[in-house]
Amino acid sequence: MPGATLPEETGATYAENALIKARAAVRVTGATALGDDSGIEVDALDGGPGLHSARWGGPDLDDDGRNALLLERLRGVPAERRTARYRCVIAVVEPGGRERVVEGAVEGRITETGRGAGGFGYDPLFFYPPFGCTFGEVSAEAKHRVSHRGVAARAARALLTG
Repeated sequence: MPGATLPEETGATYAENALIKARAAVRVTGATALGDDSGIEVDALDGGPGLHSARWGGPDLDDDGRNALLLERLRGVPAERRTARYRCVIAVVEPGGRERVVEGAVEGRITETGRGAGGFGYDPLFFYPPFGCTFGEVSAEAKHRVSHRGVAARAARALLTG
């Protein structure tokens, strides 16, 4: 909506941030709204960058910089310990105050080098075993069929249409 600004993500969880965004949209529009938050969780980094995935490493880093930082932090970590997942939470908030939250996740591992130019963010590093390649190497359509956002979006749709 023109003139609307996104609220600051001050929540301690994906769900809290998704609810912050959806509540703000309901206030501005008066209509049912969705908000989402997502991130990549790397087990060898105790779940990091997690909630801070988009801002990890500071405001001066772009996707390439964050990917380089991730590879640096995982230097020397063997493949079997490079497990990771993308997680997405979508909040559905109605003007009357009803709030519902759904989640999607996809499991993979972090490669030792970036592969593929597709997708965005950490996709060139996120190896998805059923595909045998990174999310950066597959079509958007293939990725969306299995991605954390695709799973969460289908669950949100079911809430809205069910």
